[in-house]
Amino acid sequence: MQAAPRPKGPSSLWPYLVLSVAPLCWAGNIVLARGVADLIPPVAFAFWRWTLAFVLILPFTWRQLGRDRAEIGRCWKMLFLLAVLGISGFNALLYTALHTTTAINGTLIQSAMPAVIVLLSLILYREKVATRQMGGVMICILGACLIVLRGDLKTILTMSFVQGDLLMVIAVVFYGLYSALLRRRPAMHPLSFLSATFFLGAAGLFPFYLAELAITGPFALSRDIVLSILYVALFPSLVAYFCWNKGVDLVGPNRAGIFINLTPAFASLLSVWLLGESIQLFHIGGMGLIVGGMALFYSTQA
Repeated sequence: MQAAPRPKGPSSLWPYLVLSVAPLCWAGNIVLARGVADLIPPVAFAFWRWTLAFVLILPFTWRQLGRDRAEIGRCWKMLFLLAVLGISGFNALLYTALHTTTAINGTLIQSAMPAVIVLLSLILYREKVATRQMGGVMICILGACLIVLRGDLKTILTMSFVQGDLLMVIAVVFYGLYSALLRRRPAMHPLSFLSATFFLGAAGLFPFYLAELAITGPFALSRDIVLSILYVALFPSLVAYFCWNKGVDLVGPNRAGIFINLTPAFASLLSVWLLGESIQLFHIGGMGLIVGGMALFYSTQA
């Protein structure tokens, strides 16, 4: 199967602007998940995130779902696989991992996702990657790590690795597979695809949610929990997944994957804007490496 064509013409920047929205929405997700880890169980957080996302999107997509019901019925296996990988599996693993690991560890492991997507595209589609493009991916990962480690690379020597880190690795592989397999998504309206995968993702989580509920009991509903679920249902779910799926559809998983490294850069900028933190030298250096790596990646046609 051929790689997705590189966009040309006056609108060539549009796919990349769309792709940039996803990491902007995801920037606060991993930190938020770590912050509410003691307030809400991980599977419950993921289940209610996708259930609410489906409820919010359904009024705007039910007509498209009706028109695409035949395609949904024909391709339900692929839809379910994509939902398990990118919706229920990835997020449940991410939230579970953050109960035993740190936001730094989680973000560092997640920064390897572009390389995982490149590797999986090579395995699944024999999609070749030029040496300069792989160099661009590595430079982006280095820039992301520099931001996450706040410029102190010695932090790696003092990091401890726990069960949550293994779960993060599995989560990254799940989302890498989701991104690589998006090119096999059924031929349906993007909103129908989102609705179907949100529903199937929530349905796939439901048995695990009941099991978790039986073990841990119900969680106490509070204002912070309601706002957290509302945030992850709206931005990291509805907005981010629509933009990510559209971007992957336009430029292919390899070219899209590198944008994930913008997540720590956006998180830093949001901290400056919302929390009053100051821009440090490692922010500038990390963002420079990410931009430079992306420029190197896109300067070469695989």
